[in-house]
Amino acid sequence: MRRTLFADEHDQFRASVRTFVEKEVVPSFLDWERDGIVPRELFTTAGAAGFLGMDAPAEHGGGGVDDFRFNLILGEELAYAGTGGAGLGLTLHNDICLPYFLSLATEEQKARWLPGICSGELITAIAMTEPGIGSDLASMTTTALRDGDHYVVNGSKTFITNGINADLVITAVKTDPTQRHKGMSLVVLERGMDGFARGRNLDKIGLHSQDTAELSFSDVAVPVENLLGEEGQGFVHLVHNLPQERLSIAAAGVAAAEAALGWTLEYVKERTAFGQPVGSFQNSRFELATLRTEIDVARTFVDRCVEALVADELTAEEAAEAKWFCTELQKRTVDRCLQLHGGYGYMLEYPIARAYLDARITTIYGGTTEIMKEIVGRSMGV
Repeated sequence: MRRTLFADEHDQFRASVRTFVEKEVVPSFLDWERDGIVPRELFTTAGAAGFLGMDAPAEHGGGGVDDFRFNLILGEELAYAGTGGAGLGLTLHNDICLPYFLSLATEEQKARWLPGICSGELITAIAMTEPGIGSDLASMTTTALRDGDHYVVNGSKTFITNGINADLVITAVKTDPTQRHKGMSLVVLERGMDGFARGRNLDKIGLHSQDTAELSFSDVAVPVENLLGEEGQGFVHLVHNLPQERLSIAAAGVAAAEAALGWTLEYVKERTAFGQPVGSFQNSRFELATLRTEIDVARTFVDRCVEALVADELTAEEAAEAKWFCTELQKRTVDRCLQLHGGYGYMLEYPIARAYLDARITTIYGGTTEIMKEIVGRSMGV
């Protein structure tokens, strides 16, 4: 189905991104998977190419164009190439972290941080989840207590994407531990602050090239000037930015499903069994037809959500619908595609095997499927 979402400038941008991914990501991707982390140079190379901070002001080194379609294209091309693990850090930097700086930072903070964010010299992360609290963010115990012109931060975070590489970590804290939602604030912790420590690079079943870390804070003195947004409004700030985060994950899920279907089509046309191509069996055709239909339906909805986001009309409920449906589709698609690969699908030398492992987390991070359905269900008055 023809997509009507993009104009000529988007098509030109996609061609540039595709060249970048083929040249700068694909050749080294498997090495990064083994290393468990991408080099910092990937961010600076992406920044130099104009693929970071596309919607940041030009005076701060950004592209000056507030249009999520450019973000969408970058995420799609990384997924089509089967390099989602390496690309997740870039999309988190652009789609999830940057909006906090754009909407909440003071002019002084923007001048201090945005040029490095856009160039890739300052890698970003966001730290919400803590050990033992899961999706219940309001029960976090990391505190930031005011002491003169500093906040003193104590606590820990876990499952932090870009946790090893990050220079700026947007950290959700309790500035008033006696309150649940109203006591939350956002502060930016910077690399090198005394008492700010990174634990191990977590050993995950998938997304191996994406560094994911535990962070700990022991009497970290954070200048009051690093408060992002208003004190006590952290939960409101998080809720405001979550729809774009969830749409970004949904779009990546559809693109990953599309990539898996493409690899599988190639495989079943070449692989033979009982004297004929695997793809020519009726069961194979029915499975592939089902996947083709489901992906087309999901992409149409995601494209509509992107249009709504660009028009500042996307609701939290619509983003939740997209997030749960598309990530469940991604998981289901790669499972069916692996089955059609037979035993070879279990071999990590085949991209479908890596895609299978990578897909398992997407129904969990950014809000679990169950939480997404709860958001949608409540909006229906039940």
